[in-house]
Amino acid sequence: MNEHELRGLIGKVKAGKMSRRGFVQRMMAVGIAAPFATQLLVHSGVAMAQAKDTYKPTKRGGGGPLKVLWWQGPTLLNPHFAVGTKDQDGSRLFYEPLAAWDAEGNLKPKLAAEIPSRENGGLSADGKSVTWKLKQGVTWHDGKPFTADDAVFNWEYAKDPATASVTIGSYQDVIVEKVDQHTIVVKFAKPTPFWADAFVGNRGMLIPKHLFAEYIGAKSRDAPTNLKPVGTGPYMFKDFKPGDMVMGVINPNYHQANKPHFDSIEMKGGGDAVSAARAVLQTGEFDFAWNMQVEDEILSRLEKGGKGRVQVTPGGNIEHMQLNTTDPWTEVDGERSSIKTKHPTLSDPAVRQAIALIIDNKSIEQHIYGRTGPATRDFLNNPPRFRSKDNPVDFNVDKANDLLEKAGWKKGSDGIRAKDGKKLKFVYQTSINQPRQKTQAIIKQAAQKVGIDMELKSVTASVFFSSDVANPDTYTKFYCDLQMYTTTMSQPDPQVFMNQFTSWEVSTKENKWQGRNITRWRNEEYDKIFRASENELDPVKRTAMFIKMNDMAVQNQVVLGIVQRPTVSALATKLNAQISGWDNNTSDLSDWFKEA
Repeated sequence: MNEHELRGLIGKVKAGKMSRRGFVQRMMAVGIAAPFATQLLVHSGVAMAQAKDTYKPTKRGGGGPLKVLWWQGPTLLNPHFAVGTKDQDGSRLFYEPLAAWDAEGNLKPKLAAEIPSRENGGLSADGKSVTWKLKQGVTWHDGKPFTADDAVFNWEYAKDPATASVTIGSYQDVIVEKVDQHTIVVKFAKPTPFWADAFVGNRGMLIPKHLFAEYIGAKSRDAPTNLKPVGTGPYMFKDFKPGDMVMGVINPNYHQANKPHFDSIEMKGGGDAVSAARAVLQTGEFDFAWNMQVEDEILSRLEKGGKGRVQVTPGGNIEHMQLNTTDPWTEVDGERSSIKTKHPTLSDPAVRQAIALIIDNKSIEQHIYGRTGPATRDFLNNPPRFRSKDNPVDFNVDKANDLLEKAGWKKGSDGIRAKDGKKLKFVYQTSINQPRQKTQAIIKQAAQKVGIDMELKSVTASVFFSSDVANPDTYTKFYCDLQMYTTTMSQPDPQVFMNQFTSWEVSTKENKWQGRNITRWRNEEYDKIFRASENELDPVKRTAMFIKMNDMAVQNQVVLGIVQRPTVSALATKLNAQISGWDNNTSDLSDWFKEA
């Protein structure tokens, strides 16, 4: 489909000659996923569809306790410091954004009175501002009113470099102004196609000004409320044991009628994915388990127990390998993996290319992930329109050997290749769970065949994904050569997802390792393309930019896709829980209920 045809179809929808559903179906027929098709309409001035409401209970409460398992337990409950999914999901029990993403890529209001559109005057024609009308009558859990002042404060808090928030990228380049007590306007320096970033989804959760105002900037980590949240969400804080348990009780003054259904929530942390799956699918001890990174064969066997089911939700998450561009073994100014260094062996393109050739993605899919992990070499995979056609999965040990030999890396008596006194010996780390250790073993075996020695390091998940700045084993520090984990794509638009390769997002000691660029790769051309994409209103041209960015990161072997990671959850048979592949697992917690 060319640009002229695309614009013609959008024109038909705007003129009422084609239904929204008909447009989405036409887009899907040519490989454009529903979420992106929806965004195309929004960018062109067609109001977003209203998300379907499947909630059945007719009164608030009465559902008893909701028991959920996160085998990586939250370690803090301030969304602006949540470096991992577990902390984002834990924070979402109590905090809410202005709007959330549903499974179809539509926005649904949370603390907003409505979703901004051209029709209601919320989106400016020049693409340089968005006006949010806030829901009235909302109170924080301590009874104080939620107002525009809170929204403006979150902008001030997150954009301050001294606060060292992980959400700074969503707020530092915009201006937020209060119009009145229940209206704010977000202003952009240039036309901005993806306006639904600040205040939206997992990077948009709002904290109360009256409890955090004294802790903005350098004192941000000292706020007592970092561990005892006071939000607007369906549950109120009761107790928190970092890495172990989060407990909440029903919010009797929640701003949505008849919600929530459950009287309390217990989010249990720890253990592993297999035991979590068993606790829902086989024993029925828990109602929900997050992130079923379990071999598909095991999940299918557990489902036969009849206590629960596996739910697979498409999204953009990717299990990938990162190659360190810096030297993790040399300390400079008290910092390892410093951007003032370069990796002694991975800086050789031939070495990186050889590593790419020894990753057997197809075997990893076939023998480990099955329906829960399609093989891919790309980093950006969804929506399908953004998927590159130039990075096929290529497993070739002979080609890897030839590359290294021609580049001067010769095998020694120990079978390990070396050059100029440097050996191809790498520490390859990931978190502890069975699929990841099996993936490590498959890659290590292939590495041995080409003369690369890989020392496998497995870190407890609660440590690996910790937000503790004193912890040397976190993935954000990257104190090793290679590492593997899943990066979540929490919006049906790649803008935020792809900023993790920009030079200004590099993770360093100076920013308390909160930058999203973990590989420390810096490329001027990439930065330039990314900046251009931020202001490109033409969806066709913008799509091409993101495909180019993906190709640069993958073809330079900065990151290598292993398998796509749809959201895989275990649910009790009677639990009705709408999960979005574009937002937190707990983004719609207020709507969860059990069938009678």
